[in-house]
Amino acid sequence: MSLEHELSSVRLTLDLWHPDCWAIEATDRTGGGVLAHAIYNSPKIKSDEPSPNTVEGLFTAFGDTAAEVRDLLDAIRASNHAGELFELQKRFGRARNAPGNVVREFFLEYDPDEMVCPTLLENGFVHSAPVRIQNGSEEWNLCFAGDRSRIEESLNDVRDQAGAEVTVTSITTADSPERSTRDQRLDTLTTAQREVFEHARDAGYYEWPREITTRELAADLDIAKSTLLEHLRTAESKLLDP
Repeated sequence: MSLEHELSSVRLTLDLWHPDCWAIEATDRTGGGVLAHAIYNSPKIKSDEPSPNTVEGLFTAFGDTAAEVRDLLDAIRASNHAGELFELQKRFGRARNAPGNVVREFFLEYDPDEMVCPTLLENGFVHSAPVRIQNGSEEWNLCFAGDRSRIEESLNDVRDQAGAEVTVTSITTADSPERSTRDQRLDTLTTAQREVFEHARDAGYYEWPREITTRELAADLDIAKSTLLEHLRTAESKLLDP
């Protein structure tokens, strides 16, 4: 069986915590979250000097408000596991793909020895999408390059080698149905937006006639009606955007 077939046959989503991670620490202490896109080797300052033991990553900070994103970036800067942070003035990609109302791209320098990605790769787990870090844990979408019967053994090796806590939140095979477009769009919502939208849906807000008002929804969630409407309209915009 070819590697290509193996990679496409088993896909997992992991909820993962590991020590000495600036993003896990920062998102555990503040609101908002981080998307990890790419990693680059840090350039040498001079050709005759060795490269420092650091890499640079491209990330997106996201949150419900500008203040939330500022607090998150400040928490990242304050981490003992983070180096210099460079905020970017222009966005990469499209706003509709961002999981928050406010987003900010940045480069960050940090120690590659504190990354969990090499340990995952060493044990057959191949990164297939940006990592989402929020509420003090990382969400990894991975392909497994091996037989499905070895997944649990490989996950235990990751736990032992990285000191990680790992939970499998989903697993699919070639015989499993693809995730729907709706499910993929739900992934772009912030935690607050998803909570508001799903509660409104479950409470009958989208039934005809409506079974609950926005005032009642806000009371259920113990938030202001204006806050509920902001989350609900933003969620609807992301879910309905063609």
